[in-house]
Amino acid sequence: MNSFTFLGSAVTVAKPAQQKKAKFYSPDKQFVTAPMIATPPRDKFKLVFLIFVLHGIGVLMPWNMFITAKSYFVDFKLATNDTSPTTYAGYFLQYMSFASQIPNLIFNWINIFLRIGGDITKGIVCTIPMILVIFIFTVILAMVDSSSWPDIFFWITIITIVILHSVNGVYHNTVYGMAAILPLRYTGAVVLGSNLSGLFAAIVSICSSYIFSSHRTAAIYYFLTAILVFFICFDTYFALPLNKFYRYHEIVRRKEDLRKVEEEIGTRIPYLTIFITALPQLCNVFFTLFVTLSVFPAVHSDHYFISITCFLTFNLFVTLGSLTTTIVQWPKPKYLRIFVLMRSIFVPLFLFCNYLPKGVERKLPVLITNEWIYWIIAVVMSYSSGYLQSLGMMYAPKTVAPKYRTTAGMFTAAILISGVVTGILFSFLFPHIV
Repeated sequence: MNSFTFLGSAVTVAKPAQQKKAKFYSPDKQFVTAPMIATPPRDKFKLVFLIFVLHGIGVLMPWNMFITAKSYFVDFKLATNDTSPTTYAGYFLQYMSFASQIPNLIFNWINIFLRIGGDITKGIVCTIPMILVIFIFTVILAMVDSSSWPDIFFWITIITIVILHSVNGVYHNTVYGMAAILPLRYTGAVVLGSNLSGLFAAIVSICSSYIFSSHRTAAIYYFLTAILVFFICFDTYFALPLNKFYRYHEIVRRKEDLRKVEEEIGTRIPYLTIFITALPQLCNVFFTLFVTLSVFPAVHSDHYFISITCFLTFNLFVTLGSLTTTIVQWPKPKYLRIFVLMRSIFVPLFLFCNYLPKGVERKLPVLITNEWIYWIIAVVMSYSSGYLQSLGMMYAPKTVAPKYRTTAGMFTAAILISGVVTGILFSFLFPHIV
């Protein structure tokens, strides 16, 4: 039997018949010896895969929980005593989008170079408890009667969103860095979970509103569900060292860390080289999300069919697209950009649908009037978004040397958010175009 220190705890590994010794540094900087088995163990019952799906749900949970609770904020909390909305209510989604995505973007990029929390694995230990505290505070705000001070409630909520997504940016970046040391499909598992997160939030919102007639009670249980999910994420993180499959790949990573220390003492991580090497796939990820967020939900959403043709369709088919990559990985990295660039057609297609921006007199002709054609376009856009995004996220870390895959994985997470933010900003031009 061999023992080594991993994530601050002692882990015992059975000594297999065929093995070779590999030295690496433990978190306390001491040399330890661990067995490297000839054949990597299997992910029994897909437990590690499911854990990363769960963390994928977690990384987008803050965004989805707040955006799906639009009715709670606009129609209840930000309404005055006569139930008419305040000035802030009309711009809540715009404020919330900037308050969430800009800090998320900044801290995703900062975490690549500074590794907030030290070792990458500590990023989760530091961030999830902070996210839990913020959601608990959100539940407390739901319990409080704020009808006499809706404006103060608005700014407290915005500040809460800024802090939440700053912390979540580090968590988001860390999860992709951890998945990058595993085979391709585990990065796909995080993307799959991220896309499932929207469906999960929508279902929880519908169920809580259906079961509880009170906005306050429904919101309390709605946000309590997010707290439960993050408690499970935190618990499953500590279960990873007990899994032979994950432990094997972590040992390989720490072995590469040791080799880097021994061979490159005094040198820095070649961030620019890693970025340039992975750039083709990073561009695929960026452009896929850029096109998607340019039309969703700003142009994609329709006033009369928004629940079905926009949010439900998008979340369902983007999830199916991500799920497909766990079975099929085609096209190969060299040709992926062709299909990514082809998605540019969705921008004019949606603009030629019956897109009617509020307060704008449309001059561009409406060429697509059939609702079924509109829905089919929405399905293809959503499915291709989930599928191509997943492929790009899976391919990017594998374009660099194994010892740099964690950094490449963190670059993909940051470039994903960059595509989201850029797409949202670009969508503001469309009212002027039509």
